[in-house]
Amino acid sequence: MADSSFDIVSKVERQEVDNALNQAAKEISQRYDFKGVGASISWSGEKILMEANSEDRVKAVLDVFESKLIKRGISLKALEAGEPQLSGKEYKIFASIQEGISQENAKKVAKIIRDEGPKGVKAQVQGDELRVSSKSRDDLQAVIALLKGKDFDFALQFVNYR
Repeated sequence: MADSSFDIVSKVERQEVDNALNQAAKEISQRYDFKGVGASISWSGEKILMEANSEDRVKAVLDVFESKLIKRGISLKALEAGEPQLSGKEYKIFASIQEGISQENAKKVAKIIRDEGPKGVKAQVQGDELRVSSKSRDDLQAVIALLKGKDFDFALQFVNYR
């Protein structure tokens, strides 16, 4: 019998992020507390740029964007937001969306699977994802449950379960 397997990835649907950004921009343009403060949110290349005329307002823009990401089912662990920076008279926050599992994070996950997971489960790093395989599907489900119980500083999804 062939091994069963699944992949552990850290991916974000770009279209969902775009939708969340558009919803946040619409809410910012309509909300009374953002009137006349120059608040905006937009794409700036691959990064997301948030602007306002005060530090509190630009943090409120970030808060609105985070709430829209949550509603769209995107983990906030994928959002890497910087600190507010003063640029002229405007405060700016640059944020980026993190995708892929770094080599060191993949090694951490693989070590947890080896140390705490069922025996006979193999984990191998493949680029920016991790393939977990075993003869027993029950062992694979135990690994998924184990990893869901852990708190990583990056988002995990489980795909290609077969």
